[in-house]
Amino acid sequence: IRACHFPALLGVRSENAAHRIAVEWDANGEQHQGVYIPRRDTSSRLNVWAGGRFFPGRHRHADFHVKEDTNLFEVSVSSAENGLRVFVRARVADFLSPTSVFKSLEEASAFFERGTLGYSPSDQDGVIEGLELQSFDWKIQPLAVERVESSFFANRELFPQRSIEFDCALLMRGIKHEWRARAALHSGFARPEQ
Repeated sequence: IRACHFPALLGVRSENAAHRIAVEWDANGEQHQGVYIPRRDTSSRLNVWAGGRFFPGRHRHADFHVKEDTNLFEVSVSSAENGLRVFVRARVADFLSPTSVFKSLEEASAFFERGTLGYSPSDQDGVIEGLELQSFDWKIQPLAVERVESSFFANRELFPQRSIEFDCALLMRGIKHEWRARAALHSGFARPEQ
């Protein structure tokens, strides 16, 4: 993370994970697409402190163990503080999983490219903060997932049995991009505790 127009030397590197849920909403007579991000985790204590203060989205600290090479990716995220456990092992593939709701990689890519605006809970009840990914050379690759686990999505109090299921995994790497703060939304609901 670094401010626009600053050299990379002044940036901060970190591992980050966001639990994303695709959403649609109506505003000003138009339908919009994006993602709701109920939780964000990071390896950086600086991101935990700055998230919600200097850039949108509260972050929680977690331990990350990442192994990657050209074609294999293994990511483990855990937090003793809040019991989070995430694990993904996947390989670069030529095609999407045949069980995906998307008929093609192009359809999946278009869906996610339309959903680059994300909203996350803030520290204020009823306020969700907006953050948008602006990619200058959007490109994704399909991944063949060998194993995926998430204690967040496995929480039956949040997601009753058979209410959600894993669909597919996509990879973006080496993408020139920027994150832009967007106007907050006011929902009138209390902030959920997680």
